[in-house]
Amino acid sequence: MSIWQTYFTPTSAEEVLRLLAEYGTEARIIAGGTDLLLELERGVRRASVLIDISRTPGLDGIALEGDRVRLGPLVTHNRLAASPIVAEHLFPLAQAAWSVGAPAIRNRGTLGGNLVTASPSGDTIPPLMALGATLVLRSVRGERRVPIQEFFEGNRQVNMAPDEMLVEVQVPAMRPGERGVFLKLGLRRALAVSVVNVAVVVRLEDQLVTRARIAMGSVAPTVLRACEAEGALVGSPLSSERIEEAADLAARAAIPIDDIRAGAEYRREMVRTLVRRALTILAEKRERDGFPAHPPFLWGRTGGKFPYVVGKTVRHTVGGDEPIECTVNGKNYVVRGANGKTLLRMLREDLGLTGTKEGCGEGVCGTCTVWLDGIVVVSCLVPAPRAHGAQIVTIEGLARGEKLHPLQQAFIDEGAVQCGYCTPGFIMSGAKLLEEIPSPDREQILHAIAGNLCRCTGYYKVVRAIERAAKSAIP
Repeated sequence: MSIWQTYFTPTSAEEVLRLLAEYGTEARIIAGGTDLLLELERGVRRASVLIDISRTPGLDGIALEGDRVRLGPLVTHNRLAASPIVAEHLFPLAQAAWSVGAPAIRNRGTLGGNLVTASPSGDTIPPLMALGATLVLRSVRGERRVPIQEFFEGNRQVNMAPDEMLVEVQVPAMRPGERGVFLKLGLRRALAVSVVNVAVVVRLEDQLVTRARIAMGSVAPTVLRACEAEGALVGSPLSSERIEEAADLAARAAIPIDDIRAGAEYRREMVRTLVRRALTILAEKRERDGFPAHPPFLWGRTGGKFPYVVGKTVRHTVGGDEPIECTVNGKNYVVRGANGKTLLRMLREDLGLTGTKEGCGEGVCGTCTVWLDGIVVVSCLVPAPRAHGAQIVTIEGLARGEKLHPLQQAFIDEGAVQCGYCTPGFIMSGAKLLEEIPSPDREQILHAIAGNLCRCTGYYKVVRAIERAAKSAIP
């Protein structure tokens, strides 16, 4: 049984608002779907109508206007991490965006989705709170602005009516003398939900702190400000004594719980550690150390933006006869009966392209990696109707006639295939990396395959295969 019944692809923000007003609590907006599809499947949220805004024009901008940065809700995490504007003026947000998931998740997951999901572990929320963001909400009834601290009302609960849409996030640009940093503790290097995360922004004048903001995630039902810790910093230099005092006060402000990822006391101690570390980094002016200069985004030459849709709003209903028309591996298809499926299931069950595998079904193993309009995504978290009008490439489409893609050949030559189940995902990620960065270094390769897991521990040969393919001439 499908977890939705009707799927709309609107071509304007005005049409989105009209649909929200018409369907009310039955409807949910979907953009990247990296959170929503799992929530619907698990019963955390319910919706019979999905309104896909991922290709709606006018919602994906990044612009500096005067003393503020304006961000559209469709800006993906990878685009935040890649943006010179964000890196210069909202650096903790760039760090947080880069820490989310892995490339395929960052290519679909959006800033607006992270905010509206309202998970206390959401990585972009602490930097936006520390930076003093304002959210712009719109409905057919009008527009209102909500300071970010008034937006979150509880765990996954927000100050937002069913007919409202988040249309913009406005963030004050960091001023001269202001510096900030975001730190995250996860259980692995990539695809990790935060055990604790912290964003700190301070303003220094004549070596004295004149303003401080500390926001902490995954330690309460909502992201918290450590106001007493902030107050302890103001009026003093960032000395080791002040830093230690602020770290202790921040730890006291946390009200964590025990869960599968960590115990409450451990989280509280990690708050102390991360706040201490963040303030020390800012005192030593090291916040930009380690931020990758030329990271792989696995979006090739697209710039990370999916093409807009034009014309009339498209409607697909589960059980209906509306076709999904798309191009897969250069061939045009008209698919009927897949309106309630994921893209992964449509590729396998309706098109017979079984090279794309299902591993976790939750976007955390990379086995189902494909290219959607030239951008690497995990197909298990893409609704099949999203493919309407799109171009898709699967592992079957990499070879040119009887000639294998150089990376496919390199996998054979290096013996990088073990059980083979994860291999299509690795090759799809690696091939896009080579398209984007023809001669990647070892660190770039590791970043590129961070979202692809191998249960045979075959990473060494996979890396060697990518290095080998990079040395060959790619047509």
